[in-house]
Amino acid sequence: MKKILAISSSGGHWTQMQRITSSFSGNEVVYVSTLKGYVKEVSTCKYYQVKDASAWNKLNLIVLFFQLIKIIMNERPDIVISTGAAPGLFAIIISRFVGAKTIWLDSIANYEQISLSGKLAKYFTHLHLTQWEHLTNQKTQFSGKVL
Repeated sequence: MKKILAISSSGGHWTQMQRITSSFSGNEVVYVSTLKGYVKEVSTCKYYQVKDASAWNKLNLIVLFFQLIKIIMNERPDIVISTGAAPGLFAIIISRFVGAKTIWLDSIANYEQISLSGKLAKYFTHLHLTQWEHLTNQKTQFSGKVL
């Protein structure tokens, strides 16, 4: 059994994460997101709420980064998977340096190009996925859509 840290921002990122959770069965899953209310959706698993942050609020990014260091050091996940945005990017970077396998699944909303977080995450992931076949390249793979 592996410990999986599943992390995403709220909204569509969270919805996409919930669509793939059946593939986590048989493993211990720890969820991380930005809304307190999501704890009800994953009540059988551990859940952490972190600061919502983006490039437009640098102070929140700093707070988020340190929250994630604490969570990752306490949980010591074997695998970290993210469907996106800033929390996922930071978790991928931190987790890579503590030896976890990392997976990035870029949001289906990014039809024309990989998201900014996704572009940065590809340098730290073991597996980098897009949900649009035309966005594949040597590093980014397509394995289907979750929505």
